[in-house]
Amino acid sequence: MVESRASLVEDSSHASSNANPNANPNANPNGFQSQDAASKPASGNGSGKSRRTVQSVSRALDILEVLAESGSDMKLNEISTLTNLNVSTCHHLLTTLAERGYVSQNPRGRTYFVGNRIVELSLSKSRHQNLVDLALDDLKSLNRNTKETVCLAEMRGYSLTTLLTMESPHPVRVGTDAAGRSNAFHATAIGKAILAWLPESEISRVVEENGLHRFTEHTITDMEKLFDNLRHVRRNGYAIDREEYQHGVMCIGTAIRNYTGAVLGSVGCCLPVMRANPDYLEQVRFNVMRCAATISEKLGQSDN
Repeated sequence: MVESRASLVEDSSHASSNANPNANPNANPNGFQSQDAASKPASGNGSGKSRRTVQSVSRALDILEVLAESGSDMKLNEISTLTNLNVSTCHHLLTTLAERGYVSQNPRGRTYFVGNRIVELSLSKSRHQNLVDLALDDLKSLNRNTKETVCLAEMRGYSLTTLLTMESPHPVRVGTDAAGRSNAFHATAIGKAILAWLPESEISRVVEENGLHRFTEHTITDMEKLFDNLRHVRRNGYAIDREEYQHGVMCIGTAIRNYTGAVLGSVGCCLPVMRANPDYLEQVRFNVMRCAATISEKLGQSDN
């Protein structure tokens, strides 16, 4: 079993796909409470009157934009330099944003990245799109290029839900139940590809809800080891499941993002270990990441 209760099968049936596109979680927008009331004049609107903006809010938005555009973790001094803020002011704003979930911090590297609250805000618009329809052609291309089982997933509540699967045409392949739900975030590539970008507090809540069940002797069942694994996911840009959920099966997954950089779901490719030599795995990784990047680009274009 892999991802959404997958299994290694051996027959000559054709590839199949199923979709469950009814995904529309409620958005949860939150305002940002500024730390000071400093303001500056702005250009007029033609009536001779000027508008005033709250400086601390403007600075906080500058920080969020810098983090979103970077696409990776950033250190305090890097953020301070790019936003033209002194380190102390930048740190205070980051602390407030982190408390509200707009920014997350990696305590090990003392770096910052966009928080999951941004995801919730962006969902109010981008979730109205049908992710399955948007990604369908790209999933077909991934399935055709790799000739392996591919899937599209998202997080619903505290469950990992597979929206779409397309099976490999190989006689020996990974078979997947596309309509299933999984509590195996920690043991699957598509799960870790999403989990890696959540704030640590939310990762802990997901684990509290689902547990760290041992599916094989390779399953990560320790929180510190999980956090370390997720750090590698963020650094490398993709997640890998080396027989962590099912014996004889490996999977590679990476996140799908919208125009803000917020993670909306993940794309994965699953294959039998018997075909997983290093050169072939590199080809699969390249194709999975290219597929996710293409879908993410579509999300950006359609929201502009």
